[in-house]
Amino acid sequence: MSLANPNPAPKTPGWEDQVSNLPRRHRIGAIWLVVFQASTIIGIIVLATLLLKIINDSFGYTIIVYKTDPITILNTPNPLEDLTKDELIAILQANITSGRYRTLDKETPIQERSANEIYDLIISEVAKPRVAETYNLYQSITQKNQIFQHAIEEYGGGYIQFRSWVSLDFITSPQSSNPLVAGVRNAILGSLWTIFIAMLFAAPMGVAAAVYLEEYAHDNWVNRLIRTNINNLAGVPSIIYGILGLAVFVRALQPITSGAVFGYGDPATANGRTILSAGLTLGLLVLPLVIINAQEAIRAVPRSLREASFGLGGTKWQTIWHHVLPNAISGTLTGTILAMSRAIGETAPLVVIGAS
Repeated sequence: MSLANPNPAPKTPGWEDQVSNLPRRHRIGAIWLVVFQASTIIGIIVLATLLLKIINDSFGYTIIVYKTDPITILNTPNPLEDLTKDELIAILQANITSGRYRTLDKETPIQERSANEIYDLIISEVAKPRVAETYNLYQSITQKNQIFQHAIEEYGGGYIQFRSWVSLDFITSPQSSNPLVAGVRNAILGSLWTIFIAMLFAAPMGVAAAVYLEEYAHDNWVNRLIRTNINNLAGVPSIIYGILGLAVFVRALQPITSGAVFGYGDPATANGRTILSAGLTLGLLVLPLVIINAQEAIRAVPRSLREASFGLGGTKWQTIWHHVLPNAISGTLTGTILAMSRAIGETAPLVVIGAS
């Protein structure tokens, strides 16, 4: 009994070419597989090299030279570490100018600082250490004896410290020209406050504008012109927004952005170059992006959902608030996050308005 199919299925036209090209297609696939694997390995190597470079440069010996040796600041045999808080304050007052003392007291009252903090002030303000030379971790491990010998010959021994440049002090310390005490606290806080103000301004206003344009605005030439301008504003260079912020927030609205209208500071010396001006300028910069992304998210909500709400007796606002916006929240948040990422990377508007 024959098992052959008496009615074989017709073969697809060109199947002979597909079969003959199968080895070539497999070779191409294998080549691309190697390319993808190689690119992944190269990326891992580059990332590992970057991490090793950061670790290598973050630790190592440092030769520190003092303008005034801490030992010679006192005429008494007692070291600075053994003095009381009041004695340290007296030494600080005697060795710095009254203007500098008032500046330090304005930042944080001297009497409220601990003895250790005042000791650090004496070292930084009176002894004035500076970094003479630095060595990375590899050099510090492999050339330790040569480093100490070089410090003795060049700097009379100096002060050699094995130092970690990445520490909690680096995050909590303000900016300074002295690398020993410099930090990024002001930069971090300034960025966070600026982005917070920008999003506080742009997010609700952008979503409200998108709701109006998509749900309430009629299809006429005025609204079409508004939509076109919003799309065009998304591509305007950021420096133009900086000039706009300088004219509006820094100068025209100076009493508000400087805080003088609320009784903050001296009205005669009020300056509109504040973090509020910076945040509002960045808010204007990202506002078109928030509106466009919110419009797309609202437009993606099915029409049937609105009709179902209307059929159950819901008003237009109830439909928008309870059905449209909750279903568009993911797209709206995505657009807001993208806008935030652009705002946090912009520097040109901040340079123009001078919000340093």
